[in-house]
Amino acid sequence: MKKRILITGSNGLLGQKLVELLRQQPSVDLIATARGANRLPITDGYTYASLDITVQEEVNTIFDQYKPELVIHTAAMTNVDTCEIDREGCDLLNVDAVAFIIQACEKYNSYLCHLSTDFIFDGASGPYTEEGVANPISYYGESKLKAEQLLFESTIRWSIARTVLVYGIVPDMSRSNIVLWVKKSLEDGKTIQVVTDQFRTPTLAEDLAMGCWLLSKDEVEGIFNISGSDFLTPYEMAVMTADYYGLDKSLLQKADSSTFQQTAKRPARTGFVLDKAKKVLGYAPRTFQEGIAIMAQQVADLV
Repeated sequence: MKKRILITGSNGLLGQKLVELLRQQPSVDLIATARGANRLPITDGYTYASLDITVQEEVNTIFDQYKPELVIHTAAMTNVDTCEIDREGCDLLNVDAVAFIIQACEKYNSYLCHLSTDFIFDGASGPYTEEGVANPISYYGESKLKAEQLLFESTIRWSIARTVLVYGIVPDMSRSNIVLWVKKSLEDGKTIQVVTDQFRTPTLAEDLAMGCWLLSKDEVEGIFNISGSDFLTPYEMAVMTADYYGLDKSLLQKADSSTFQQTAKRPARTGFVLDKAKKVLGYAPRTFQEGIAIMAQQVADLV
């Protein structure tokens, strides 16, 4: 028997990687949803439906039509500064929409895998286990914590996949990330300032997609840290990128967070301890170096 899985945010980076992964699973009947037209180049192996998750009637209509057994909810407002400025829009996408999806899951007894973030923590004592005490310092972090709270209070079966600094590429190359930014800047001979006082466990999008699949296929419940395992500063990531491509590292300038005028505060030390995901799910993320190589190959394949 095939399980019907519905993905929200299928046009996003994680959403596209999930479609790539799940359309190849013989046990899955895949419904991909996002706002507007389908942006994926591959159209076989799944069904696409347009869905604005901030409109409850649309959520209900899609659930009534497809009756998914499993839902992987990736759609969110993730630009931290935009969330700080447009709090209403942030709440609508990151909190209200989650409530609509939970209600629809209640109706159809659907299992929900929900994506969350390291930004629910204040960054005082990372890397964090799943038991870390949440204390967000940005509105984005607050909104994602509110969404987690909705799950805790619900009656549905759920998992929360918390992640950190996701990177990867999509076929239309519409999204940048730290690797592509450093590579392009150094190739152009630009000097760039890179932060040395923030620590993260950067996550390859393919690894995060696999983590969501490992949770969903067995309907595992609870909170899981799903990230990379290398604990790095953005400056260290930039150096590794320059080394991989043989680019001029002297163009990289060390900077601290106070150099940059950003609307929202960023936690200093987050990153995750992955023992639970490795033990329970068999989750095995690639190193950051391997991630750079995988992306390089993907870029080469697009040419």
